Amino acid sequence: QVQLVESGGGLVQPGGSLRLSCEASGIIFETRYVRWYRQAPGKEREWVALITSTSETTYAESVKDRFTVSRDNAKSTVYLQMNSLKLEDTALYLCHVQLFGRDYWGQGTQVTVSS
Repeated sequence: QVQLVESGGGLVQPGGSLRLSCEASGIIFETRYVRWYRQAPGKEREWVALITSTSETTYAESVKDRFTVSRDNAKSTVYLQMNSLKLEDTALYLCHVQLFGRDYWGQGTQVTVSS
């Protein structure tokens, strides 16, 4: 059974940093593209970043140059390093993989940026 578990969220001041983790089980992790999304209250889910199976990365314009996605296949884990956090980064952050055309999501980890 595929399972994704996010962690690392919390409360941080503007300009601060957090590192989120997404640990996967039940899949051959190193072959999977992994995406980070976020959803703020009252807003649609927004794609944030992608890391491919060969560790190529792409980012949404809103987080480019502030966020960095990486992976450790030995730990079946993808990370999202978030720097220079802004109030508008406040959201529930979720990771996603697709396997045989089916979407899998974690439960999310809450990031709150507030002074």
